[in-house]
Amino acid sequence: MEEKRKNRLSPSILAADFNRLGENIREVETSGADFLHVDVMDGDFVPSISFGMPVIRSIRRESGMFFDVHLMVREPIRYLKEIAACGADLITVHLEACEDVAETLREIRRLGCQAGLSIKPATPVLAVREYLPLFDLLLIMSVEPGFGGQKLLPESYERLREARELLLHSGREILLEVDGGITKENVSSILEAGADVIVAGSAVFRGNISENVRDFRRLLEGN
Repeated sequence: MEEKRKNRLSPSILAADFNRLGENIREVETSGADFLHVDVMDGDFVPSISFGMPVIRSIRRESGMFFDVHLMVREPIRYLKEIAACGADLITVHLEACEDVAETLREIRRLGCQAGLSIKPATPVLAVREYLPLFDLLLIMSVEPGFGGQKLLPESYERLREARELLLHSGREILLEVDGGITKENVSSILEAGADVIVAGSAVFRGNISENVRDFRRLLEGN
């Protein structure tokens, strides 16, 4: 029987109030969030543009949280050294965005960071199988990446179950993260499908941040 996993919350600062970003980050940290999810988007691999190294470097000086940096950029290997130097703890790249996926993952590890691999909703889960020895976290996108506030795609539950089965038989301790459309209403079903790291943006940063984090923590600890 698989040992009970520790479930983690990774609030996405893409949904934070950037006029009060430092304050928002301190609030999720003191309220019990595990990771801080930082989405970097280039306007090429995904349609939107977010923020880059200066923001990561700035918030790193103010926070001791585990930085879960998600690169939605084409050929991310170009930026890995600087992203790592800015204070990333884990760097996740997209399988679809890398010419050489294996070398990109190896480079993340050479830089002293944990490596994550993400796939978009249309990419088969089995596409990651050959890279299992090279990553520490698998991120299943449950919406089309590039925009916050979308509704979770219903096929994501089956994709999570398939991914959990694949990771279980890998012989390695690999985290399974899900990002997109996660709410307090569907998070229990997401956890039951196999996820153990939950990325939530709007559901954390809209309204009372501390209460939202505590609500998620109760739900995560109940599964």
